[in-house]
Amino acid sequence: MTEPASVTLGVDLASQPKRTATWLIRWDLGSARVESLSLGATDRDLHELFRRADKIGIDAPFGWPAPFTRAVAAYSAETVWPSAEVPRLRFRRTDAFVREKLGRWPLSVSTDLIAVPAMRGARLLAEAAATGESIDRSGGGRFVEVYPAAALHVWGFPSRGYKRAKGAAVRARLVGDLKDRTADWLTLSEEDWAQCTASDDLLDALVAALVARAAALSRCEPIPPGDEELAKEEGWIALPQTRSLEQLP
Repeated sequence: MTEPASVTLGVDLASQPKRTATWLIRWDLGSARVESLSLGATDRDLHELFRRADKIGIDAPFGWPAPFTRAVAAYSAETVWPSAEVPRLRFRRTDAFVREKLGRWPLSVSTDLIAVPAMRGARLLAEAAATGESIDRSGGGRFVEVYPAAALHVWGFPSRGYKRAKGAAVRARLVGDLKDRTADWLTLSEEDWAQCTASDDLLDALVAALVARAAALSRCEPIPPGDEELAKEEGWIALPQTRSLEQLP
């Protein structure tokens, strides 16, 4: 391989295939082009795409808050509930880091519906591990946890109100801005861009592929000293640096 992550995969992981979107992007000599995109990816489809990628960004939590998993285990075994504060049961250290940086909380993997895609993600990572893949939930291996809305915020794009049908107008402006800012190096067809405008799932998957590239190039915020071991247990969101978008090609 002549450069880091010559192929990146972005996955907007839903609990079911119907809304699971993917983008596979090849990077070469200062440019990037789409190799494939899909909406409706099954687990089998995803494992096939994993084999084709050098770095994989998945929009789903890679783990649960450590105090939460310990509390549930203690309660299940001995009907004991530890004295951990409720926010620490709801949010991981990486969630608090994103809150400190951006002023917004990610969804709680222990108390919100995002737990269901997280379960699917855990199964996919476990299946990859069973084939010999080294899984580092802190992002040190091929797989990295991403949060597209946070990445959009960091890069200066609208990051709220772009989802579903009611967000169509915001999403159209967002896609137009992203197209303009990547025009010098990202080659997508008009149909590709139109699909991002039509589907926030495909848009998030594209952003996930871009963040995977940023992670491969060490253009994401580093894990703070002392949090490394917890990140390997709970997972860690790859938060791109402010000017990293222009540094991807």
